Amino acid sequence: MMPPDESTQPNPAPATAALPDIAPADYAPADNAPPISPFERLGGEAAVRALVDRFYDLMDLEPAATGIRALHPGTLDGSRDKLYWFLCGWLGGPNHYTERFGHPRLRARHLPFAIGIAERDQWLGCMVQAMDEQGVEPGLARQLAESFYGTADWMRNQGG
Repeated sequence: MMPPDESTQPNPAPATAALPDIAPADYAPADNAPPISPFERLGGEAAVRALVDRFYDLMDLEPAATGIRALHPGTLDGSRDKLYWFLCGWLGGPNHYTERFGHPRLRARHLPFAIGIAERDQWLGCMVQAMDEQGVEPGLARQLAESFYGTADWMRNQGG
């Protein structure tokens, strides 16, 4: 008997899994100053807000994103705020999300939604396009895309 194709199996992480570390180990300004956070590299709160807004605009506009869009409420205002609050802290800026809601518990909060490979890839497609359109530095965009992929794949609870 052949083992199941891993690409179609959900990939849950243990409940204690940490969020991916997105700060590059070797990215620091000259003179041994502390590393610059991805939040700072993006341009702070205004840039994170612009990225999130473009991400959700694309989710509304792109026909290829209809599956992931259908998992969201009719109006995206609350989703925009929550992702913005979350990303600020996740990227190394203010912890707006945890101050309001506590630990993000991402997987638990997403379990009620059927998330498979298609939904993961649609979410990532919108985010990668938003980063490109917002002019995120290519090296940072690649690094973030890798981290977003790991987190989005961790959200999967469906095989396909």
